[in-house]
Amino acid sequence: QAQLVESGGGLVQTGASLRLSCTASGRAFTTYAMGWFHQAPGREREFLAAISWSAVSTVYADSVKGRFSISRVNAENTMYLQMNSLKPEDTAVYYCAASRDKTIHTIARVTTQDGMHYWGKGTLVTVSS
Repeated sequence: QAQLVESGGGLVQTGASLRLSCTASGRAFTTYAMGWFHQAPGREREFLAAISWSAVSTVYADSVKGRFSISRVNAENTMYLQMNSLKPEDTAVYYCAASRDKTIHTIARVTTQDGMHYWGKGTLVTVSS
C-alpha cells in the first residue's frame, strides 16, 4: 500500500529553521510531481511549494518564497522542505502530497484533499513568538 510519511516537525522559536522530510513507501513516486501544504486551525489547506518529478522545476507560494526550499532525492524516495526564518504564522500541520498527472503549477492551485492522489498524515510545526 502506497503511503507518504512526514517527519521533522516540532516546536521552535521565531527565526529558527526546520527541515521536514516526506518519505514514500509502497511504490516509487519518481514519476510523480509532489508538493508541500500546510493547514492552520480553522483555515483551509494552503499550498506552499511543489517540485517536478525530475526536481528540475519548482514553484512556491508568495508567503514562503525566499524562506522555504523544496527538494527531492528520487533514489531515496524522499522529498524535503527546508524552512528558514520561521514566523508564528507558519504554525500549522504540514502535509506532503503527490500527483501522477498534475504539473507543479496546477498543484499550486490545489486547495482540497481530492486535488492530489496521495497525502501524508501531516507533521505539526509550532513557531513560538
